[in-house]
Amino acid sequence: MSERPLTFVAVTGAAGFIGSHLVERLAKDGVHVRALVHTNANREIGNLSVLPPNVLSKLDIRFIDILDANDVQSALQSVDTVFHLAANISIPYSIEAPMLILQTNVIGTYNVLQAIREMKDTRAIMVSSSEVYGKATMNPIREDHELCACSPYAASKIAAEKLAESYYYSFDADVVVVRPFNTYGPRQSSRAVIPLIVNQAMESSEVTLGNVLAVRDFLFVHDTVEGMIAAATANDVQGQSFNLATGTGISVEDLVYKIGSLMGRSLTIHMSVTRTRVANSEVWQRIGDAEKARTKLGWSPKVELDEGLMLVINEARNSMPAQMIS
Repeated sequence: MSERPLTFVAVTGAAGFIGSHLVERLAKDGVHVRALVHTNANREIGNLSVLPPNVLSKLDIRFIDILDANDVQSALQSVDTVFHLAANISIPYSIEAPMLILQTNVIGTYNVLQAIREMKDTRAIMVSSSEVYGKATMNPIREDHELCACSPYAASKIAAEKLAESYYYSFDADVVVVRPFNTYGPRQSSRAVIPLIVNQAMESSEVTLGNVLAVRDFLFVHDTVEGMIAAATANDVQGQSFNLATGTGISVEDLVYKIGSLMGRSLTIHMSVTRTRVANSEVWQRIGDAEKARTKLGWSPKVELDEGLMLVINEARNSMPAQMIS
């Protein structure tokens, strides 16, 4: 059976790290992309601004408020696929301001689901997170692992997933959930651990971090994007959830030394309590099992960790003034 075609898609959160890579990939393939960007006074388009002019000129960029149901419904008219990435992803901020996280991540998802509810030929790819597994009792983690909210952010993603599930069962909505593990790559905010390490290592042989014993499964952004597209084009996957992961974990401590080796630097680690999670919410090990995505979506990661890290390192080197690179 042939795959679902992608002809006219909408991407919420298009200006973000993953969203901009997804938009670029789709536009280069000739897909008509409506890139939905959060309304702001300066009409800034975030990471979309770094896309090549020949790609940027192809995009239908619209500014919307994901919490405005009318905005969302209007923006999603006529599309065959919605990639829903718009979310507030900060775990520390979710602990400080849980209501704001819930509004964006849950009500925003509700507005997307309501908009596609009557659009029977439209599929929504709901981008969740491996954070929904919380303190995993097995590694690698399969999709049937229980969900555990170790932070308000995780709770918001679980709630968004369950909303999508309810729309599948109650309204026959064509929804598919993807759970990317720790995505990294060019354009990522320095709040994330890999660019944080790389950027510090560009200026000093000492990096300041929190819990360096935590083990994570790092997935290069191009592989994450390919997994989302595979979920959008596959047949007979409605109402299902898929891990996007490599199946291999590395501790943050070993990650520091690997990055140092790739940069030709000997790095030391300074521990900072201000960079650690609330003790009871810490997740020590999270590695994904992506066998379901391999068998049902035909997807598997292609970019090895060393290769992906070098792309991040090269981006950092290219963006830093030459006199600052020691």
